[in-house]
Amino acid sequence: MNSTVVAVSSNGVYSFTKPNRDSVSLLAGLGVEGDVHAGVTVKHRSRVAQDPTQPNLRQVHLIQQELFTELGQAGFEVSPGDLGENITTAGIDLLGLPVGALLHLGDEAVVEVTGLRNPCLQIDVFQGGLLKQVVGRADDGTVVRKAGIMGVVRTGGIVRPNDVIKAVLPAGPHRRLERV
Repeated sequence: MNSTVVAVSSNGVYSFTKPNRDSVSLLAGLGVEGDVHAGVTVKHRSRVAQDPTQPNLRQVHLIQQELFTELGQAGFEVSPGDLGENITTAGIDLLGLPVGALLHLGDEAVVEVTGLRNPCLQIDVFQGGLLKQVVGRADDGTVVRKAGIMGVVRTGGIVRPNDVIKAVLPAGPHRRLERV
C-alpha cells in the first residue's frame, strides 16, 4: 500500500479543530504558512506559558487516518482536521517512526519527526471520552499516545491531498518517539 496524504488542514486562530484546505504551504524552519502554531519558538499556549523561548518542535502535526477508523469502531466520529492536525495520512505507521525520520511529502516538502503529540483535555471537550481512546496504558504500564506525531519543516513546499509520502529513516540506532 502506498503512503499518502488524505487531507491538509490549517487555522490562523487558536481553535481545537482546523478546517481542511486544498493545499498547505510548509515553510522551512517555521511550519504551516498561516497556521497559528507556525514559528521558530513554541506557539502552543501551555508551552509558551512555561518558556516562550523554547524551540518549536511542534511546527507540523500529523495523524493517521487509521486512528479515525479505530475511533469510529469505538463509537466516535472523527474526521481530518478535527483533532487539530495539519496533515492526515494513510498507509504509514507514523507512531512507529523513530525520532529524526524524514517524511517527504509531495514533490518538495520534507518534515523531520520530533516526537509524539501529547493529547490534552480539549479532546474530551470535543467529544466526551475521546481522550481515553487516544491515551492509554500498555500491559507493562507505560503510557501509549495515539494522537499523532509532531515535526519540524526541513524543506518547504506545497502539500495536497493524494500526495505520496516517503519515509526515510535516520542511521541507527533509532530512538523511539517520546512526547514533545
